[in-house]
Amino acid sequence: MFTIRRVVGAGLIALLAVSASIAGAEPRANQLFGAKPEASRQKSQPIGFYSKGCAAGNVQLPETGPTWQAMRLSRNRNWGQPEMIDFIKDLSAYAATVGWKGLYVGDISQPRGGPMTSGHASHQVGLDVDIWMKPATNLRLSRRDREKISSINVRAESQRSVNGNWTATHAAILKKAALDPRVDRIFVTPPVKIQFCKTAKRKDRKWLQKIRPIYGHNYHFHVRLKCPKGARGCVTQKPTVKELSKGGTGCDETLEWWVTDYLNPPKASKSAKPAKPTPKKKSARDFTMSDLPNQCSAVLASR
Repeated sequence: MFTIRRVVGAGLIALLAVSASIAGAEPRANQLFGAKPEASRQKSQPIGFYSKGCAAGNVQLPETGPTWQAMRLSRNRNWGQPEMIDFIKDLSAYAATVGWKGLYVGDISQPRGGPMTSGHASHQVGLDVDIWMKPATNLRLSRRDREKISSINVRAESQRSVNGNWTATHAAILKKAALDPRVDRIFVTPPVKIQFCKTAKRKDRKWLQKIRPIYGHNYHFHVRLKCPKGARGCVTQKPTVKELSKGGTGCDETLEWWVTDYLNPPKASKSAKPAKPTPKKKSARDFTMSDLPNQCSAVLASR
């Protein structure tokens, strides 16, 4: 199977390169990386930034393990850096001790990382993973089942609070992930952050700094790991809330942004000057190899 995948992948890349040459344009990076069915045979290392990079020597998360199942296998996105694969195994083992059988694991990365043909702007360096909010109750799902079933929504219709799908087990798993020193941040739907801000004990709130609210994450939570030690080509993300030493938890910022500004945006003054249009940023799907770190060409070319 792997030999066939390599031949098909090489053929697709050649076809894309020829098509781009005829059109007089550089081929898009997401098409080149999306055509690679296997990881590069290189030393494992994340290269570049989470939303502009690639991944050398990714490791494939087994489709099924004692406490996890990889979902949507047709996407071939169950690849990540060794640190990410270890993290998933550890967190899923913990989930099995607090009420679930484990975790349903969504997208991690493509075999060689890089921009994706659909979906995420990030997940490019093998250090991001989406974990379903749906409790894992059956770890014997067929490949067909994993394509058909969906996760569950934990955000209330009002969008200001969690709904009845949210449980103490969700909270425990997320807190466990946030306490892991490998984790840089965890993206959740804002009502989850608000719920934590309401319920976390006063003397146990430092981990809340890692819980970051963002729209669109009501069916899964997104864990992002720090750049591993010694990964010189990996670009660390800058902090976006107060430093821990200053007691920042992001709770005040979440309430102000989500409830006040996002769901009920202030009306613009009639006398206010119209804002200048901001230049459109280049999308990850429009990246060419020249937009990515130089090392990504070697990752793509590696056998």
